[in-house]
Amino acid sequence: MRLRCLLFVPGDRPERMEKALNAGADALILDLEDAVALPAKPAARAAIAGFLRKPDRCVPLFVRINPLESGLAQNDLAAVLPAEPDGIVLPKSEGADSVSALAAMLGGRDQIKILPIATETPAAIFGLGTYRSVAARLTGLTWGAEDLPAAIGAATSREEDGSYTPPYQVVRALTLFAAHAAGTPAIETVFPTFRDLEGLAAYAARGRRDGFSGMMAIHPNQVPVIRAAFTPTEAECAHARAVVAAFAANPGAGVLELDGKMIDAPHYRQALSILQLAAD
Repeated sequence: MRLRCLLFVPGDRPERMEKALNAGADALILDLEDAVALPAKPAARAAIAGFLRKPDRCVPLFVRINPLESGLAQNDLAAVLPAEPDGIVLPKSEGADSVSALAAMLGGRDQIKILPIATETPAAIFGLGTYRSVAARLTGLTWGAEDLPAAIGAATSREEDGSYTPPYQVVRALTLFAAHAAGTPAIETVFPTFRDLEGLAAYAARGRRDGFSGMMAIHPNQVPVIRAAFTPTEAECAHARAVVAAFAANPGAGVLELDGKMIDAPHYRQALSILQLAAD
């Protein structure tokens, strides 16, 4: 499952779910948590379950449930699991124990993958290194920059120019490395200023540059920008093909020169990765 862009859709807005199917996202996240007020959650559960049951599912459908400790997650799962979602987004996850607890609640439905939001509590930061032990249940690992500052009494996670303050730069980096240590895709968090498509393009490009393989979206207009950012360009593919060809022509070489620059095994692995991304 290639997840370049995952689009959030409020669970109490079934008309938006229908429209979101045509947005071009690689998956939809049908939200039962932050986007849905408490009195509306029962109706949202029913709406999501009905949407999941529609025939000819054309994109993977994930459900973001409420946190395990909220007292709401059990009702969320009871409503949506019979309709077989493709994945569950787990908010306020605090490491492998949270994933294992959710996996037990899924009742043997191993085909339903889990996408933890891994940085929303202070304790969660210290569990990032444990996800590798539950990697088989994961479809990725993502992070958030909104709940954590609220949890610790910080004024914001961002500078005036929108960039992250140092503590959240650390959190982002740790999530990135935790995902790669677990061998699962690293998914960049949302860009909340949804009308700023130029800023989004720059943000998504930095994410791919740093090693994220996809990103979450909060508005359909963000989807094509994110998909483009996480898709290799023709120039990148051409260079990658040249790197692979150079090593194929010199199978015993450890270091080669290409276009006036030295290339070695890491460049070869990077080229293969780019070509794989382009082929997916």
